[in-house]
Amino acid sequence: MYVIGDIGNTETKICVYSSQKKSIKKIILKSNLISHSYLKKKLFFIFKKKADIKKVIFSSVVPKKFKLIKNFLLKNLNLKSFEIKDLSIKKLIKISVNKKQIGSDRLCNAIGVNDNKNNYIIVDFGTATTFDVIIKNNYLGGIIAPGVSLSLSTLTSKASLIPSIKLKRVKNILGKTTISAVRSGFYWGYIGLVENIIDKISKHTNKKFKLILTGGYSHLFIKSIKQKSHLDKDITIKGLLKITELL
Repeated sequence: MYVIGDIGNTETKICVYSSQKKSIKKIILKSNLISHSYLKKKLFFIFKKKADIKKVIFSSVVPKKFKLIKNFLLKNLNLKSFEIKDLSIKKLIKISVNKKQIGSDRLCNAIGVNDNKNNYIIVDFGTATTFDVIIKNNYLGGIIAPGVSLSLSTLTSKASLIPSIKLKRVKNILGKTTISAVRSGFYWGYIGLVENIIDKISKHTNKKFKLILTGGYSHLFIKSIKQKSHLDKDITIKGLLKITELL
């Protein structure tokens, strides 16, 4: 069995897979709550399967939380954990930039979609909105823009007359109320941002790409972005599963 985990700024996914890479269990944690007592309460399933677990690997953009989880698993279950940047991933993908400067989640995403023959742009609607470019088997780099949720919460916290708003898919560009105007601005504004950046990447590289959307808000945008795209919220986990082959 494998334990693989994706530690993000907002949430942490810990998944248990069989040796045949079939999903057995998915546990979602709130990253800001992670502590020894919280892990002991939430990871009871892993305690039951301790004897069957052979490999433990994480993608983490929150080093302090990875260290806490790593120490917890070692102390309580005698399981040694690896973070993907501790491993050589050259067999899975070529990297044309400094690996230390790329988030582990973005590397996992690139490995998750890489098939050694197609070109991909991955748009991840997470805490940040990120764009990653893969041509054949080569990760070329990417772009980081402000995240939808972070930008929205910043606006509502700084503007006293704008209430907390839940982003929704909207059809009309003109809002009739403050809430509908903000929703339109964020929804169509981010669509414009995504479409423009994808166009610029295509022109810069003179390549055609398959577009993959992932992350928390991706399902809201999939039907409105003009470029043909595919929704896959599990590409980070798919990348981690490929990386288990290196252990």
